Amino acid sequence: MLALSRKTDETIVIGNNIEITVLEIKGDQVKIGINAPKSVPIYRKEIYLQIQEANKESVSDIERVNELKKLLK
Repeated sequence: MLALSRKTDETIVIGNNIEITVLEIKGDQVKIGINAPKSVPIYRKEIYLQIQEANKESVSDIERVNELKKLLK
Protein backbone atom coordinates (compact mmCIF):
# COMPACT_ATOMS: atom_id res chain seq x y z
CA MET A 1 0.00 0.00 0.00
CA LEU A 2 1.26 3.45 -0.89
CA ALA A 3 0.69 6.00 1.89
CA LEU A 4 0.75 9.67 0.95
CA SER A 5 0.27 12.79 3.03
CA ARG A 6 -2.00 15.47 1.58
CA LYS A 7 -3.42 18.72 2.89
CA THR A 8 -6.81 20.26 2.13
CA ASP A 9 -7.20 21.07 -1.58
CA GLU A 10 -4.27 18.83 -2.56
CA THR A 11 -4.82 16.09 -5.13
CA ILE A 12 -3.53 12.63 -5.95
CA VAL A 13 -3.66 11.40 -9.57
CA ILE A 14 -4.16 7.71 -10.35
CA GLY A 15 -3.37 6.67 -13.90
CA ASN A 16 -4.30 9.25 -16.50
CA ASN A 17 -7.91 9.88 -15.57
CA ILE A 18 -8.62 9.58 -11.84
CA GLU A 19 -8.06 12.40 -9.36
CA ILE A 20 -8.63 12.23 -5.62
CA THR A 21 -8.75 15.58 -3.81
CA VAL A 22 -8.79 16.21 -0.06
CA LEU A 23 -11.76 18.56 0.38
CA GLU A 24 -11.93 18.92 4.13
CA ILE A 25 -10.39 17.57 7.32
CA LYS A 26 -12.43 17.66 10.55
CA GLY A 27 -11.03 15.80 13.52
CA ASP A 28 -10.69 12.15 12.53
CA GLN A 29 -12.73 12.49 9.33
CA VAL A 30 -11.44 13.35 5.89
CA LYS A 31 -13.80 14.39 3.09
CA ILE A 32 -12.48 13.48 -0.34
CA GLY A 33 -13.63 14.22 -3.85
CA ILE A 34 -13.11 11.73 -6.67
CA ASN A 35 -13.00 12.77 -10.29
CA ALA A 36 -13.13 9.70 -12.57
CA PRO A 37 -14.77 8.64 -15.81
CA LYS A 38 -18.38 7.47 -15.42
CA SER A 39 -17.29 4.03 -16.61
CA VAL A 40 -15.19 3.58 -13.43
CA PRO A 41 -17.34 2.27 -10.56
CA ILE A 42 -16.59 3.87 -7.18
CA TYR A 43 -17.87 2.30 -3.95
CA ARG A 44 -17.22 2.61 -0.25
CA LYS A 45 -15.46 -0.62 0.73
CA GLU A 46 -18.29 -1.89 2.97
CA ILE A 47 -20.75 -1.48 0.08
CA TYR A 48 -18.33 -3.15 -2.34
CA LEU A 49 -18.03 -6.15 0.00
CA GLN A 50 -21.84 -6.41 0.24
CA ILE A 51 -22.08 -6.40 -3.55
CA GLN A 52 -19.41 -9.12 -3.77
CA GLU A 53 -21.28 -11.26 -1.23
CA ALA A 54 -24.58 -10.80 -3.07
CA ASN A 55 -22.88 -11.84 -6.32
CA LYS A 56 -21.51 -14.99 -4.67
CA GLU A 57 -24.98 -15.86 -3.38
CA SER A 58 -26.48 -15.31 -6.83
CA VAL A 59 -23.95 -17.65 -8.44
CA SER A 60 -24.66 -20.23 -5.76
CA ASP A 61 -28.41 -19.92 -6.42
CA ILE A 62 -27.88 -20.35 -10.17
CA GLU A 63 -25.77 -23.46 -9.56
CA ARG A 64 -28.53 -24.91 -7.38
CA VAL A 65 -31.15 -24.18 -10.05
CA ASN A 66 -28.98 -25.88 -12.67
CA GLU A 67 -28.59 -28.94 -10.43
CA LEU A 68 -32.34 -29.04 -9.95
CA LYS A 69 -32.89 -28.85 -13.72
CA LYS A 70 -30.58 -31.84 -14.20
CA LEU A 71 -32.54 -33.84 -11.63
CA LEU A 72 -35.84 -33.05 -13.35
CA LYS A 73 -34.69 -34.24 -16.80
